[in-house]
Amino acid sequence: MKFSGIQKTSLIDYPKKIASVLFTPGCNLRCPYCYNWRIVVNPKPPFLNEETALNILESRKKYVDAIVITGGEPTNHKELPKFLKKLKERGFAVKLDTNGFNSSVLEESLPYVDYIALDVKTSLEKYAKLGAKDTEDFLRSIEILKSGKVEYEFRTTVVPCFVDTEDIPKIGELVKGAKAFAFQQFIPGDTLDKNFSALKPYPPETIREFAENMKKYIENIMLRI
Repeated sequence: MKFSGIQKTSLIDYPKKIASVLFTPGCNLRCPYCYNWRIVVNPKPPFLNEETALNILESRKKYVDAIVITGGEPTNHKELPKFLKKLKERGFAVKLDTNGFNSSVLEESLPYVDYIALDVKTSLEKYAKLGAKDTEDFLRSIEILKSGKVEYEFRTTVVPCFVDTEDIPKIGELVKGAKAFAFQQFIPGDTLDKNFSALKPYPPETIREFAENMKKYIENIMLRI
């Protein structure tokens, strides 16, 4: 494994835990509102190699009790499950962030993770705008988590024009019966498509309305707004 960077301490990336965050290079989608686009589109060295990353994490054990692997898209890397196993062998709680488009790597990773956050970015028909050729693997990943034993959440960042009122029931049908779902506020900034850099986010009351509608499909709704 190689990594584009590390955030040594985070209070928000792993629910109720203090974590270190590793960022993997590359991604199989091209979300125009992505803020990590530099490590997605054209990852450049210096990269953090696996041995160095593990040494840093070991040295942080007195400060953190969990590791988050995010990206980019971690499941692009076939060696991910082996790396996750090494983290578990060192006694860390492990969280994986994924877009769900590599279901086989996700499934292979399950024995070595404690929590998974899977992005449900929009309704199925809009995924082509994010660079997805098809959604078969994505749908399989959703079912893997819903039928498995690993703690998880599905989450949607509410980007205007990608997540509108008519998309909520469509997303709801995809994740119906799931254990947990989170709506996250979109924060404009340094995005892949500069048209999104100044895009006005939804007001909190609109996102709360989305959450009320989503309760028809999932009981446990979290708001990060």
